[in-house]
Amino acid sequence: MSELTITLLRIGYLALLWLLVLSAITVLRRDLYGTRIIDRRRTPAPRTAGTAADAPAPAPEAPARPPRRTRGGGPSRLVVTEGPLRGTTLPLGTSAVLIGRAPSCTLVLDDDYSSSRHARLFPQDDQWFVEDLGSTNGTYVGEQRVEQPTPVPTGTPVRVGQSVLELQR
Repeated sequence: MSELTITLLRIGYLALLWLLVLSAITVLRRDLYGTRIIDRRRTPAPRTAGTAADAPAPAPEAPARPPRRTRGGGPSRLVVTEGPLRGTTLPLGTSAVLIGRAPSCTLVLDDDYSSSRHARLFPQDDQWFVEDLGSTNGTYVGEQRVEQPTPVPTGTPVRVGQSVLELQR
């Protein structure tokens, strides 16, 4: 082999070694810093249009409606009573609550025993239901494993991985 070929092979191996080192650093960085959690509580700042002197004044906005409450004083919040996020409270409205480890979930659990999209809690006909979304470890209402959408009475524990949730008034 010529000296040029040996030099090119050495440079190629060196580049391959650096590529391996950089990919190992990327994996370590991802493991150390984890998944980015998105704070959905922030509301975007209202956009303001150009202010013209002849522009009509905007109509006053109607007051925001409070979340729909079920008849008979149904639950108004979801509370984590056990697990890594103990004490976390989530106000309930009219939309479903997605529970899991994925950043796109409404309630993001820091729990190794929950799936990325573990369960869904949703209102229907003036009561709340929980549905397991094909999780590995299952979802439990009280001591009963959820196989289909199951009604959740106020104060009944719902276990998702290591976390226990309750609907409260």
